[in-house]
Amino acid sequence: MTTSVTDAQGAIDLADRSVDLGAWAENTPDAADVFAEAVRTWLADNLVGDFAKLAGRGGPGSEHEFFTERLAWDRHLAAAGWTCLGWPTRYGGRGATIEQRIIFHREYARANAPARVNHLGEELLGPTLIEFGTEEQKQRFLPHIVDVTELWAQGYSEPGAGSDLAGVSTSARTEDGRWVINGQKIWTSLAHMSQWVFVLCRTDKDSKRHAGLSFLLVPLDQPGITIRPIQQLTGTSEFNEVFFDDAVTDADLIVGAPGDGWSVAMGLLQFERGVSTLGQQVGFARELDDLTELARTNGAIDDPAIAARLARARIGLTVMGAHARRTLGGDITSEAGAASTSKLLWANWHRDLGELAMTVVGAPSLIGPSHTAEGRPNDLYDPEHVELDEWQRLWLFTRADTIYGGSNEVQRNIIAERVLGLPREARLS
Repeated sequence: MTTSVTDAQGAIDLADRSVDLGAWAENTPDAADVFAEAVRTWLADNLVGDFAKLAGRGGPGSEHEFFTERLAWDRHLAAAGWTCLGWPTRYGGRGATIEQRIIFHREYARANAPARVNHLGEELLGPTLIEFGTEEQKQRFLPHIVDVTELWAQGYSEPGAGSDLAGVSTSARTEDGRWVINGQKIWTSLAHMSQWVFVLCRTDKDSKRHAGLSFLLVPLDQPGITIRPIQQLTGTSEFNEVFFDDAVTDADLIVGAPGDGWSVAMGLLQFERGVSTLGQQVGFARELDDLTELARTNGAIDDPAIAARLARARIGLTVMGAHARRTLGGDITSEAGAASTSKLLWANWHRDLGELAMTVVGAPSLIGPSHTAEGRPNDLYDPEHVELDEWQRLWLFTRADTIYGGSNEVQRNIIAERVLGLPREARLS
């Protein structure tokens, strides 16, 4: 089977990057069903051979799994026209509608396709450059995000600021036509696998809080940058510390004007909690389905308390999906608090699912698997490097869900202060 369909103009291959998906949908009856079938067919035809072993691999807590092979898969997707679907066609995208993007994420998750390695570039930085960047920046960086030849990391959190982005102290000054950067970032996902990092830093040394911040694009392969992986509870290391010691980037690699970094950073966070979260929720649904089936198999579901928790989890997932669909499609800054509400909903739900998984599994949850995901014998006597099974990894990694990307406390402060108009939390001067 192929992804070709026939319309008034004849046969069209929906995986052809020259096809504007939004324009095609406007003139095609039952476009949603046709598009879903095209995506489903392509995934079924291509998740075979060397790619078959990647099913369900990767993602938060499991980024170490088959990284090189998943990078090859991402580039295979790009060559077939399935990356950057929502971007305008003039920047290498497909012009897809929100409905089409939802369909793609849904079908991708249902196919149990591997976690993407280019999420930060495709879903976050790319849309941010399209919204806020110069034409020169778009021409320089977007093509390499589309074809997955440059990977990006996110330089937001700092040891002294955590989720409080307005408190960052990493500084940058101009010198000889370049920005010179000093400071430290932490929890920098996949920096050790990336070529570039977007950095929120303070370019006005006399500024405080939101003012005086700028959004810089910085190459990681240079003498002034040191990357140190951080070992996590799961035993893996996908987060990093990144040290900037007179690191440099060109003066024109600033997104927005100097001092406007807060607006750019907030715009990026709105993209972070956009359409791709619906695909994330399909993945959550698969986890819940698998856990429910396990509860049926091992008899845990016969416990009324466990059955009730599984039912509440299903209701919570439905609420999440309804909220995500309700808030899609508006201007990226139009609905104050929407991104924070979304983060609170999914992070707490997923953390609770990890706890429920340990209850369902029971005593066997204390024992590690005999082999790693890649087939190597598992060293059960090396607690810092032992590989966990999927439920152990889910439980441990989801402890971080309510912290990274803006902790629960920060999200609630945003809603309280900016949506409800409550008095600001007292802060040390």
